[in-house]
Amino acid sequence: MARLSRQPCEACRRNAPTVSEAEILLFKPEVPQWQILERNGIMQLERVFTFTDFRQALDFTNRVGEIAEAADHHPALLTEWGKVTVTWWSHKIQGLHRNDFILAARTDEVAK
Repeated sequence: MARLSRQPCEACRRNAPTVSEAEILLFKPEVPQWQILERNGIMQLERVFTFTDFRQALDFTNRVGEIAEAADHHPALLTEWGKVTVTWWSHKIQGLHRNDFILAARTDEVAK
């Protein structure tokens, strides 16, 4: 499988399936620091990134916003002093889609 971050995102339709357990087992090793959480019955990918100050956290938030806008797929971003919490999930299908793992991998690259 090609690096997850290099795979294209696809348009996510309302009736698109969420990722299967087999797909999660395939994708998760490429984003090992991300947690799979369930909130209000919706599976989400989440990771907290830490920084030395608010300026670095804000710069990171803006860079993640740029990759999100380019992919037309948008996370929840919580920017605080010295940290940013990024949460990916697909709103249309109320769960995780392949795109969420792709964008999580791209977010990791932004953090490097």
